Amino acid sequence: MRLYASAPPRRTTPSPAFLLTVVTAALCLIGGLLLAATGRADAADPLLSRGKPATASSIEDTGYEPAKAFDGDGTTRWASAEGSDPQWLKVDLGAPSAVSRVKLVWEAAYAKAYRVEISADNATWTRLATETAGNGGTDDWTGLAGKGRYLRIYGTARGTSYGYSLYEAEVYGTPDGTTPTSTPPTTPPPTSQPPGTGAFTVVAAGDIAAQCTASSSSCAHPKTAAQAQRINPAFYLTMGDNQYDDARLSDYRNYYDKTWGVFKAKTRPVPGNHETYDPAGPLAGYKSYFGAIAYPQGEPYYSYDQGNWHFIALDSNSFDDPDQIQWLKDDLARTTKGCVAAYFHHPLYSSGGHGNDPVSKPVWQILYDAKADLVLNGHDHHYERFAPQDPNGRATADGILEIVGGMGGAEPYPIETVQPNSQKRISGPYGVLKLDFTDTTYTWQYVGTDGQVRDTGPTYTCH
Repeated sequence: MRLYASAPPRRTTPSPAFLLTVVTAALCLIGGLLLAATGRADAADPLLSRGKPATASSIEDTGYEPAKAFDGDGTTRWASAEGSDPQWLKVDLGAPSAVSRVKLVWEAAYAKAYRVEISADNATWTRLATETAGNGGTDDWTGLAGKGRYLRIYGTARGTSYGYSLYEAEVYGTPDGTTPTSTPPTTPPPTSQPPGTGAFTVVAAGDIAAQCTASSSSCAHPKTAAQAQRINPAFYLTMGDNQYDDARLSDYRNYYDKTWGVFKAKTRPVPGNHETYDPAGPLAGYKSYFGAIAYPQGEPYYSYDQGNWHFIALDSNSFDDPDQIQWLKDDLARTTKGCVAAYFHHPLYSSGGHGNDPVSKPVWQILYDAKADLVLNGHDHHYERFAPQDPNGRATADGILEIVGGMGGAEPYPIETVQPNSQKRISGPYGVLKLDFTDTTYTWQYVGTDGQVRDTGPTYTCH
């Protein structure tokens, strides 16, 4: 979620000296042009918090210390003790500073309500921003106006039954309260992609962990996990049927956890129909294994943002649940992102053994009406991509692009009835989807376990 806080206008006292007036006016004009070009007054402010001393009200366990939220590593995190409010995370910026922006990247255990506060003496705190209806993901507070040496995130209500957890907390501004110049920041946020494009990579697969291990040469999910890890994406998606046959917690621990579970903390899963077969109850093992990762908002459906993209994870086992449908409509209405991707288990269109699944059509209609761009599915154990189409299967440039990626490790299904608008189908070679996103475009490759690219999709522009 991207949030904004407005700052009061600054007053400039004119100099009585004519020459200084002219120079000041010229500088103001240049500064105004620069701000118009960047679109944000704090765009050039340096990152102040990286590697600075940090403290917290509590930690969940060793390895989740406060400093993990300020180390620039998107895979490490601070986590508070579970089940207790309030909790706080604090950083010492080292010197009085003018803070203009605070960016928070939440783990699955997010804050539903919290305050961003600043202090000069570590005793008296001034509120910079307030969140009362947080939904996790990334919160980017810009346009802030506060001065102090210490900044803290003060959580007052958890979004889950767990604690509070942040992958990264970034504080931007200018040391000693000085005014920023047009000089680029000397400590930019870390990125493995070209700056300014919002580019990132995601790995996705469905139908993953058969009841086998790497000791069997025919066991595929260790190989797809190894290929997924080699790609090293920003995060991973699963499109359901993560664990066969009944998705018991013991099976998750014995099979999935040994392979795809290695990057569990970076995984954003959804359940499939096999997750409903658990003798302990539908989704019981799935929920116990993934915890708040799969239930960040207390339900098996959720959303989050990355760059200019809004991702929606849905439970297609319960598309007849009016609460999930209403949540989807509300979620789409709230997002301000320019691109939308949704993923769930049952594909509306498929040329595989399961074929088309009309249970997904009402959801497709909602996504189509909201100008969503991309839908990812599993269920049928093959790879397939379609041309953009509407919910009725008519090819159209403003339609949704669907990809079936059910080759994560379960036994392949043959192609049976080729559907209209199907552009490419592969059954047999196991592999993963490597999806590449920018702020305005997306493309992908189907990469086999041997590292060979089996298919490359076109580059599409977001609606």
